[in-house]
Amino acid sequence: MSAPEENGQGAGEPGGHGPAAERTGVAGQVAKGPGADPPDADPPGADPPGAEPPGAGRLGAGPPGASTAGPDPAGMDRAAGPGVPRRSPVVVIGGGPAGMAAARAAARLGVRVLLVDSGAALGGQYHRQNSLAGRDRFALPPGVEHLPHSVVWALEPVPGGGHRVHLRTGPADGPGRTGRSVETRALVLATGAYDRALPFPGWDLPGVFTAGAAQALAKGQGVRVGERVLLAGTGPFLLPVAASLTAVGAEVAGVLEAGEPVTAWLHRPADAAAGWRKFGELAGYAALLARRRIPYRRRTAVVAAHGADRVEAVTTARLDAGWRIVPGSERRTPVDAVCVGFGFVPQLETALAAGCALDGGFVAVDAAQATSVPGVFAAGELTGVGGAAPAAAEGEVAGTAAARLLGARAAPPAAALRRARAGRRFAAALARAYPVRDGWRTWLREDTLVCRCEEVAYGELHRSVQERDALGVRAVKLVSRAGLGQCQGRVCGPNVACLTGVPDAAAFARRPIASPVRLGELAEPPEADPEARPQ
Repeated sequence: MSAPEENGQGAGEPGGHGPAAERTGVAGQVAKGPGADPPDADPPGADPPGAEPPGAGRLGAGPPGASTAGPDPAGMDRAAGPGVPRRSPVVVIGGGPAGMAAARAAARLGVRVLLVDSGAALGGQYHRQNSLAGRDRFALPPGVEHLPHSVVWALEPVPGGGHRVHLRTGPADGPGRTGRSVETRALVLATGAYDRALPFPGWDLPGVFTAGAAQALAKGQGVRVGERVLLAGTGPFLLPVAASLTAVGAEVAGVLEAGEPVTAWLHRPADAAAGWRKFGELAGYAALLARRRIPYRRRTAVVAAHGADRVEAVTTARLDAGWRIVPGSERRTPVDAVCVGFGFVPQLETALAAGCALDGGFVAVDAAQATSVPGVFAAGELTGVGGAAPAAAEGEVAGTAAARLLGARAAPPAAALRRARAGRRFAAALARAYPVRDGWRTWLREDTLVCRCEEVAYGELHRSVQERDALGVRAVKLVSRAGLGQCQGRVCGPNVACLTGVPDAAAFARRPIASPVRLGELAEPPEADPEARPQ
């Protein structure tokens, strides 16, 4: 998204203050020196310049015995023996704000970087580029190799420390995908998040989109998902989506917010202060809604969609504080498209494959963005959803720490550290202001599909779990088929967990193969990274 679209929210308390297992890159006191970023203005309540939170330390100090000398003249590590990469790059997974910032920070310090991006162009969802423009808005510094259309399908630890990253490059449905494996001692995860959609009767009809998909089509290709579109869900992300839809000529019939965010912000003045920089953006969206005469209704939701072959109308209803339907408040509205979004779910597959600890459903990190796994850093919405600016700040911190781990001399990015801390406070405030209440479960009927891939209805799911006493994610999958389809629980996982009482919703993202691969691709011998061969 562009700068005015940085608001986002998570369905749970963002990470960032997780258990302090062995942390790579933090010990002692943050030092300042030449090359540190200049101080910037801090929001009210931010820590004073140079102050560090408890437990913060020197970026990239590394484990005991690690060299603190700068890299060799070529910016590379010498091979330790046969089969060990002569050059160990920083591998960054994700091409959004956090990933780009991490790659730039590491490259500025003379470290080689491999940036793996599933998209066709840099920017991610926040800064999605128009594919019709014919030019790339973002430039990367020398020393960064950008791999578009590439996914990480597996991670494995290597002897002596670090990870082997298995990649596939090319369109997912294309015949010419190529494989590659890269070893690294410094891995930065910036895989972002995706929309959470709640099920309701008719949500499987053509014409029902996630808010993120509607914005991606509008921004990436200039396509509107319908002529008359209704937006519903919770969170500030609905507002920039409304702006994107109006920009491509769609009539937005309304924006329905299921929660009561105004009351939530007023009850927590400190939370409102954490997001004071967003007030100007909010005013801009309010002006757009007023100018276009787009109604904005709180405690209102789409509770059913109707149509024969596609959406023709929706039923909206007022909600009580717990999101149960207020009797008699149902109204039918004609539309040809509806966009729903109830926060975001962090994309945890690679983080869980690496063994990273979670905190509140997000990856737990310390002040240097180090995870519980030595040599693995996380940045952006993996650690809490707060917008593009905090994600970029976390990426800069993570990239600096990763480069330091490989031997680069680096002054701590003091300004980025302050912005990252402020961003975590704002992400936590958003999560408190826009919670997903349990009352949505009362919108469902027996025949409402919960898992669309396997066509598992709510009644079938409930009976399967109750009759067979399924207690964990694996058991729920086996007895009901929910989460066993093409998306592997990415869409239905959080909802199935909520409906069945499974305590660990993140377990739907725990799988040995993180991205879809063909059997033929698994059978291929991996192409060795040319930089990984002894020289």
